[in-house]
Amino acid sequence: MAMEPHDWMWHKDGFCRWQDATVHMTAHVLHYGSSVFEGIRCYDTPAGPAVFRLREHMVRLINSCKLMRMFPLSFDADWLVETTLELLRKNGKRECYIRPLIFRGAGQLGVNPTGAPVETTIMSYGWGQYLGEGAVENGVEACISSWRRIDSSSNQPIGKIGGQYVNSQLASMEAKSGGFTEGILLNGIGQVAEGAGQNIFLVWNGVLMTPPEASSILMGITRDTVLQLARDRGLPIRVEPISREMLHLAEEVFFTGTASEITPVKAIDRLPVGDGKPGPVTKALQKEFFDYVRGQVPDRHGWLAAVNP
Repeated sequence: MAMEPHDWMWHKDGFCRWQDATVHMTAHVLHYGSSVFEGIRCYDTPAGPAVFRLREHMVRLINSCKLMRMFPLSFDADWLVETTLELLRKNGKRECYIRPLIFRGAGQLGVNPTGAPVETTIMSYGWGQYLGEGAVENGVEACISSWRRIDSSSNQPIGKIGGQYVNSQLASMEAKSGGFTEGILLNGIGQVAEGAGQNIFLVWNGVLMTPPEASSILMGITRDTVLQLARDRGLPIRVEPISREMLHLAEEVFFTGTASEITPVKAIDRLPVGDGKPGPVTKALQKEFFDYVRGQVPDRHGWLAAVNP
């Protein structure tokens, strides 16, 4: 999906023009994937543009830095929040996608990254529906990937770490080569983990279900949002391991993520999910989610950070 570049970004130690944000070819991140990042959305609301769960994203970014031994950092979550809001004010857009990226720069090659400087970039750009036009409204077709999700015996799935996303790329490319929109990864013991770039939910006998942290998932912020919105509605919830065949027999399945928002899955491995259309629980949670992020309902959880307070 093409992105629409904005005029300004933060890079290294100040704001610069989009085209001027560059790195050297010997940057450690280019050779070894030594980066951490976040995906965040700013939505247009009646009170002006507002960023959804900005602080939670920045806390997770710093936690990913800790997992990657990128410390000590010269800033904290407050600085990341304020710098992001200042960037959005400079770019002047009503809606956008935000990508903070912290990475190992030029200065040290070899697997051990500790001699390479840590650099910070924050960018914003226009980005539509991640899984394609109409995906949120109509649903997508997915397949169960032959690739297994990374686990904590060899990687750190709880962190949003650049190099680990090779795993996701392989699953996504495999799915698209087979005519599907997205792949679903199982973990090392064959239980459902997540989509190539999303968490996953299903409705089983009227109960909303999603895999737990121990299933090698990223602890998604949109996932957490959906769980809270479901609690607010009084929906029954179970966070527990999910078997592969449950995906084929579920009444509803949907993906969640900052990029994907809430995207229904209408078929898996060419078997229709339910009647092959977005189901009532999915649609109810979608409405609740989009009403919230677009400021159509009160911000009862304090999740919206106004760009121009």
